[in-house]
Amino acid sequence: MNIPSKRLLKKILCQNLQFISRRSITSEELGRQNDLFVAERKRQIEKVGRIEKIEVEHIGPNETTVLVMNKNLSTPYDCAKHLGETFMKRSAVALINQTTLWHMHKPIPESCKLELLHYHAQQANLVNKVYWRTCSFLLGAVISTAFKDDVEVRLHSFPSPNVRSGSFVYDVQLSLDNWEPKANELKVLSIEMIKFCQQNHPLHCLDVSVDFALEIFKKNPHKTKQIPDIAANNSGKITLFKVGQHIDISKGPMVTNTSHIGRFTVSNIFKLDTDIEGGGIYRFQGVSLPSSLVLDHFSYGILEERAKEKNPAKIPGSQVIVNEDDSFVSNMAV
Repeated sequence: MNIPSKRLLKKILCQNLQFISRRSITSEELGRQNDLFVAERKRQIEKVGRIEKIEVEHIGPNETTVLVMNKNLSTPYDCAKHLGETFMKRSAVALINQTTLWHMHKPIPESCKLELLHYHAQQANLVNKVYWRTCSFLLGAVISTAFKDDVEVRLHSFPSPNVRSGSFVYDVQLSLDNWEPKANELKVLSIEMIKFCQQNHPLHCLDVSVDFALEIFKKNPHKTKQIPDIAANNSGKITLFKVGQHIDISKGPMVTNTSHIGRFTVSNIFKLDTDIEGGGIYRFQGVSLPSSLVLDHFSYGILEERAKEKNPAKIPGSQVIVNEDDSFVSNMAV
């Protein structure tokens, strides 16, 4: 999408009364969550203790390179640094031993074979799902701080990425009655997303205990209800992802950095019919392209129109089930 001039942007913001940041309310809670995340990450690094070496065999398009890295400390992104700037900038996700997708900022636990996948790689279907999942996660990050102070925002969950659906999704509880967003309000959210991604935030992940996750999300009843079931299907652990000051739950992996996000459109928002206490669950839908992919305005417009159609993902409900494709557990209606 084309970003409007500063004058037009100011006019759009003033016309849309639902928005204009609620940071004054969320800043204290965001600070608390971030302090906990940073302290836990530091604790886990210190717990590694004596540094052991591992061999990471990078399988490139033209040659294989063996790198000596640090067990449980070095990440695929650290490997990319040794390989050169091109690998650092373009790598979206890692593939370990040709079977396991691995987040670029997640420490490697043992010697392995490593491939660094990008948006023009042969395994495009794998990268597409990772990109789609990341877009849902980032959509939640922007929604959480996009509304005015008098609108209560509680992130619920996002379903497994389904590229064929034409849109990625985040389901959110809002204290709004039958809100029907205008085109300008969708445009404001789209602009806020682009601005956020242009800040080049890295996406970090951390495996934590159930108790720690419950403390992080103690003010979000949806997340706290989901956490025990997520852990039960993930060896007792919860995987958290952090971008900027935003923290959320997902199996992952995600892409390396928000600079990978190019065009981004919030295409539709509509209220869902659910049995969740308090109601007010809205489905936010969007479409996006990686910054490394070029598409003309007309073709991208077709994608935007497709993304306006209601996404067929399961509707959140009071019953907890497992989403087998993404191993992401949330309250979904069967």
